[in-house]
Amino acid sequence: MEYPNNDNNGLPRATRDVSLHELSTRLAEFSQVRGWDQYHSPRNLLLALVGEVGELSEIFQWKGEVGKGLPNWSSAEKEHLEEELSDVLLYLVLLADVCGLDLGQAALAKIIKNAIKYPVITPHNNDHSQNPTNSK
Repeated sequence: MEYPNNDNNGLPRATRDVSLHELSTRLAEFSQVRGWDQYHSPRNLLLALVGEVGELSEIFQWKGEVGKGLPNWSSAEKEHLEEELSDVLLYLVLLADVCGLDLGQAALAKIIKNAIKYPVITPHNNDHSQNPTNSK
C-alpha cells in the first residue's frame, strides 16, 4: 500500500483530496490481507459504525457548544477527533460497499432531493416551518 507523506508521527498524511473510491479500494485491500472480509456483513458493519459514532459523541459530550474551527482545542484533541471521524467515515464507506451501493452518487442524489424538499427561502415564500436539519 502506497502512502503520500508522513506526519510528525511517521504516519501517512495525505496532502490531496481523497475520493470515496480510493478509500473503498484501500479498505478492501486492508481487510482482505488480514482475512477480515468474513466478518464484514452489513449488520456487523452497522453495529461497528454505531459504536464509532458513540466514541465520536463522547468527544463532545461535556464540551457544551463548540465554535467552528474548534477554538481552544489542543492539537491532541483535534487529532483524537480526526481519528474518530475517520473511523465513522471508513465504516460508512465499507458498509456502502458491502451493500453494493455507490455512496458518493447516493449522497449527491440526496442533496438534490433535499434541494427540492427545502427550496431557497425568499422574502415572498418565507416559511419558518422548514427545518434544514430534518433531511430524512
